[in-house]
Amino acid sequence: MLDSYKLRSVCSLPFVSDKKINTVGTSNADVPLADPGMYQLDITLRRGQSLAARDRGGTSDPYVKFKIGRKEVFRSKIIHKNLNPVWEEKSCILVEHLREPLYIKVFDYDFGLQDDFMGSAFLDLTQLELNRSTDVTLPLKDPHYPDHDLGVILLSVILSPKEGEPRDVFQTQSLRLSDQHRKSHLWRGIVSITLIEGRDLKAMDSNGLSDPYVKFRLGHQKYKSKIMPKTLNPQWREQFDFHLYEERGGIIDITAWDKDAGKRDDFIGRCQVDLSSLSREQTHKLELQLEEGAGHLVLLVTLTASATVSISDLSVNSLEDQKEREEILKRYSPLRIFHNLKDVGFLQVKVIRAEGLMAADVTGKSDPFCVVELNNDRLLTHTVYKNLNPEWNKVFTFNIKDIHSVLEVTVYDEDRDRSADFLGKVAIPLLSIQNGEQKAYVLKNKQLTGPTKGVIYLEIDVIFNAVKASLRTLIPKEQKYIEEENRLSKQLLLRNFIRMKRCVMVLVNAAYYINSCFDWDSPPRSLAAFVLFLFVVWNFELYMIPLVLLLLLTWNYFLIISGKDNRQRDTVVEDMLEDEEEEDDKDDKDSEKKGFINKIYAIQEVCVSVQNILDEVASLGERIKNTFNWTVPFLSWLAIVALCVFTVILYFIPLRYIVLVWGINKFTKKLRSPYAIDNNELLDFLSRVPSDVQVVQYQELKPDPSHSPYKRKKNNPG
Repeated sequence: MLDSYKLRSVCSLPFVSDKKINTVGTSNADVPLADPGMYQLDITLRRGQSLAARDRGGTSDPYVKFKIGRKEVFRSKIIHKNLNPVWEEKSCILVEHLREPLYIKVFDYDFGLQDDFMGSAFLDLTQLELNRSTDVTLPLKDPHYPDHDLGVILLSVILSPKEGEPRDVFQTQSLRLSDQHRKSHLWRGIVSITLIEGRDLKAMDSNGLSDPYVKFRLGHQKYKSKIMPKTLNPQWREQFDFHLYEERGGIIDITAWDKDAGKRDDFIGRCQVDLSSLSREQTHKLELQLEEGAGHLVLLVTLTASATVSISDLSVNSLEDQKEREEILKRYSPLRIFHNLKDVGFLQVKVIRAEGLMAADVTGKSDPFCVVELNNDRLLTHTVYKNLNPEWNKVFTFNIKDIHSVLEVTVYDEDRDRSADFLGKVAIPLLSIQNGEQKAYVLKNKQLTGPTKGVIYLEIDVIFNAVKASLRTLIPKEQKYIEEENRLSKQLLLRNFIRMKRCVMVLVNAAYYINSCFDWDSPPRSLAAFVLFLFVVWNFELYMIPLVLLLLLTWNYFLIISGKDNRQRDTVVEDMLEDEEEEDDKDDKDSEKKGFINKIYAIQEVCVSVQNILDEVASLGERIKNTFNWTVPFLSWLAIVALCVFTVILYFIPLRYIVLVWGINKFTKKLRSPYAIDNNELLDFLSRVPSDVQVVQYQELKPDPSHSPYKRKKNNPG
């Protein structure tokens, strides 16, 4: 039997020589190969030249992977917005033989995990001269488009024999790669940014005004503010957080733009914030002059310590350590209600294994890895190569800022020359998690509307402070930095129109019903309605409005617990989502044929706006319905508490006093807190209630019994 290829990583060994030779001398191709484990390969990744542009701005964010035998042995840092990047990074590798070439692959980094392929090359190790530094220039090529010029990568390499190196001295590359992933994806702090306002911005439109918005970028993290129409002194009042990966801080790039429909947006100006110059645990008010333009931006920036985020092996488990568990329970006990209101809870996710995954490679296998996301927090497992039943056995911990967040677990196939292939995904609302239970989740498609091949085994624990979670429900919901841009879709437009029509028809039917009482179509019903009208009007008090809503919530609750649940599965929405998925697949195949849409961009933008407005209105109606339907019991109980409080207040306190307090608060809010972010507590509450579309997406599918490991062993004895 042939010996399998083995690889070991050595990061602390010095280079043999710094001497540089531009030509390759006598090769070792004809020299008999030494015993396994006898070669050290020292590589210096120098730079790239004339690399391919993959981003819209005509640049790329390149990084480089080294692979030997499909094993990733090195990954460089990311150089942002540069087609001629300089890395000057060193890597030390031990290989057991020289038959496997070193593959060099360059990618353009995208935060959404769809990294773009920028070219590849390979280095034949048998052609290297031993113990001499060699400068190598490798032209990058795309196997699918061999005629395209994708630039070059410059390396310096030294190959040297290592005599009698013991096999058990070095850790395996998989452990090294896991350490590298852990280091690169865990953040050391949080940068909280509040975009307050702009002053005296440059007029870019013919009417002497602008429609400004602002883009922020810190490394691979991006944020785009909302658009403020027709103003040179916009008031944004938006708050968001970035992760801080570097101990010394970093540079936040800020650009201001004027939105133009149907043509390229106009550049207003740029500025930067050097985080290394700001003290931590303190809020800084910054008034930044826009360069290459005119005006100022006003920001509030706060640097804080890192949240509770970690990656570990299954053997290292915070909640199984009794001392750590008690500390976590104490941190979120009811007695610590007002201690750090942003720290709502603790989430632990065990990613154990997957079974029966889709084969994404031509060999009938896949190279799966897993991405775990909670809002803007995103962590990765290592890759298990050539396996449809991978075992990761990793534990991830997150800090919960909003108990109504949804945990997303996505499985990808690591592709050799392309961006990662999608294998499946699950979305799990935190409030639906059953602590400590290992469950098999059926993987869904990208739209979360139907099953795809395979299941993933997870064990999840959630610990949170219910009072903090309730208070956080009444503030604006955190927005994801990276979201797919809305595009015009016939099926999506039709779906939103039908959803809107269903909401409107409820009001229309109610109006018809009331009108039928006036017309005495049914005398008993009209007589009962007339008596009820007289009784209500004669005895009406304002507190009866929340009281009626409270009774409706209570009535539906007793219907559900008594087994008379009148909630029906929304098959109409499911069917529309499936049709939309088919259209998405068709659009992906025909995207090149539909380039003419770019020529009617302005019309498309209007249609997308109509599509989004229909979605927002329909979602609002569905969220109100789902509140009273007890779709999320936590929120329905919260609504009951609020309605009880409102009923008591309206019963005991005259309306004029309530309106007086409300008006004084509104008029003095800006005086008391000039940089407060405006919000509507009722809309913030409803934003946490899922719409009918989200209910379908978050629905847990029943696994196929054949996926059970016990069933499989029974069916396959021996």
